[in-house]
Amino acid sequence: MIMTTALRRSAIAAVSLAGFAAIAAGGLWQLDRAYPPPLPAAATVSTEVQDRDGQLLRAFATPDGYWRLATRLDQVDKQLVDMLVAYEDKRFWDHQGVDVLALARAAGQFVTNGRIVSGGSTLSMQLARLAEPRDSRSLGSKIRQMLRALQIERRLTKREILERYLTLAPYGGNLEGVRAASLAYFGKEPKRLTVSEAALLVSLPQLPEKRRPDRNLAIAHAARDRVLTRMVSSGLLGEREAVRAALDEVSSIRRTLPALAAHAAYAVLPKAVPGQPLQLTIRKSVQEGLEQVARDAATRLGPRLSVAMVMADARTGDILGEVGSANYFDASRSGWIDMTRIVRSPGSTLKPFIYGLAFEQGLVAQETLINDSPADFSGYRPKNFDMGYQGDVSIRQALQLSLNVPAIRVLDAVGPARLLARFRQAGVTPVLPADKAPGLAIGLGGVGTTLHDLVQLYAGLANGGKAHTLHDGTEPANAERSTTTILDDQANWQITDILSGVKPPEGAAQRGIAYKTGTSYGYRDAWSVGFDGRYVLGVWVGRPDAGAVPGLSGYVSAAPILFEGFVRSGLAAVPLPSQPAGVIRSRRDDLPVTLARFGSGADGLVQATPTEPAPTIVFPPDGARVDLGTTTAEASPLVLKLQGGRAPFRWLANGKPLVGIDRRRTATWQPDGAGYSTLTVIDAAGRAASVKVFVE
Repeated sequence: MIMTTALRRSAIAAVSLAGFAAIAAGGLWQLDRAYPPPLPAAATVSTEVQDRDGQLLRAFATPDGYWRLATRLDQVDKQLVDMLVAYEDKRFWDHQGVDVLALARAAGQFVTNGRIVSGGSTLSMQLARLAEPRDSRSLGSKIRQMLRALQIERRLTKREILERYLTLAPYGGNLEGVRAASLAYFGKEPKRLTVSEAALLVSLPQLPEKRRPDRNLAIAHAARDRVLTRMVSSGLLGEREAVRAALDEVSSIRRTLPALAAHAAYAVLPKAVPGQPLQLTIRKSVQEGLEQVARDAATRLGPRLSVAMVMADARTGDILGEVGSANYFDASRSGWIDMTRIVRSPGSTLKPFIYGLAFEQGLVAQETLINDSPADFSGYRPKNFDMGYQGDVSIRQALQLSLNVPAIRVLDAVGPARLLARFRQAGVTPVLPADKAPGLAIGLGGVGTTLHDLVQLYAGLANGGKAHTLHDGTEPANAERSTTTILDDQANWQITDILSGVKPPEGAAQRGIAYKTGTSYGYRDAWSVGFDGRYVLGVWVGRPDAGAVPGLSGYVSAAPILFEGFVRSGLAAVPLPSQPAGVIRSRRDDLPVTLARFGSGADGLVQATPTEPAPTIVFPPDGARVDLGTTTAEASPLVLKLQGGRAPFRWLANGKPLVGIDRRRTATWQPDGAGYSTLTVIDAAGRAASVKVFVE
């Protein structure tokens, strides 16, 4: 009976204890839910703007003024993580937030020494303190940290706890987190650190202000050495390795964090989402090189002058480097203005496209003669830049020397409206004076455009005549991106071939690029745009307030920057494209009579589309041998061009009509195979012209 009563009492006690434990656990669970650790607030980090490869271009301080960069473990040297755990919390991977053994050791040391020798805090407890700073080091604060650490361990994995700690740990001043500290003290991300650097970063968070190397170098040096000594006793480092690391100097310099691509970074900032980096198409190495070139050039050029540059991949439209001014923070140069997007007069930089349209229409060949002498176009009297005239020159010479009168003669033939229509087709809309129709003056800069748009046009030249919409990542998510034809591939090659022969500036490195310069009216803007087989770079030089700069010119002021920019970009040179199949660069003696000289009027003015003359096939020339690659699976079509005649036109190849009747003076023909063929065109009046060619 007595045994039965004892058993009953024991059972009741056990049930009561279990019930109390369950109630306590439930209460703790409710408290845990009601008072979670402030982890969301701890996740507030700096907004980062990254390059196309994830490298930091620029960071913006948090609202409370700290440089606090989000950190993942794969961004940190593993050696640093191992040293941190060994130094701060050697049982980190085993405990649940509180290390009872470490606390017991700390208590024993306090009793023995009468002072705190070690705190016994785990990394989880330190994270709790960083996320919820305490005002004192009281026992109550320590208990609160332990409870918070238990809560944190329930919510985060060990890797996540380390990442939060490495993001929030203080490193002196307004530096928080190991990435900001590594960039400020070493000038690099913490992915690859020396033993000395890793030891210093482990030592700083305990007393960040006292151990700051930029203010207390000797103290920082000693703190680093203590970490190295501890690592030897922990077995992480050999004694010799630690001695070598201790010989390394500790830098006393605090560097500024990367601040590249300022204009693009501020432009993309409104798209920021907390905790997520913003990404641009820019490549960091290219951006660094171009910004240095711009700063150096502005210093040479003198006060109040600025430099803007845009470098793009012509095959994709990606902007790889974008410099809006020589120095964003230089008020004397109005550095905050992004001169890549400001509308200015492009000078002579549009001339290649004028000649390109003429090549397309079969009006000119490279060796066609054109007259460079004073001319009057219904009251418009263009003059050359140097006020001199060359007389008869070839089209090639006229473009390479950037002669104004020949360019206007050709523009008068192809039509200003057609030129602007082609620009709009390529996604660029030049700005005309208010209520003005396009006139001949646009050929010499009488229209407004931006450096960004100019580079987009030239990117079409670099890409075989196909222009991509340029983008850098600042555009709206729904922004249209397209590919259009700026020139056909054969006319495009002719222009590229001419521009590749322009003499580089004196002392410039031979890069194998095609380029063009321009100077706006009144010496306000100097331009230079060039490209190789893949990359295109545009340069603008001038005053942001549009003030005149005597002596400013594209060739003298902007072209040297262009060539230096290509070199300093670090991009490997890509050869210009080879001559496409079907393209002929004829000698002057081999030109048909209609292409020997441009313009046939008695007064020397251009008569580009005579109404009476019979049609004449100007391309291909009679008797030409044309390589179309007929022996390959991808044979090219032959472009046919004519002058004169009355539209519409019908083409025949070997007596068989080509499909359709066309009002244009260009057509294409796909031969069946190699050999001789006769091509004939018949105009609306029944007049015909023929040529015989050999197709290969």
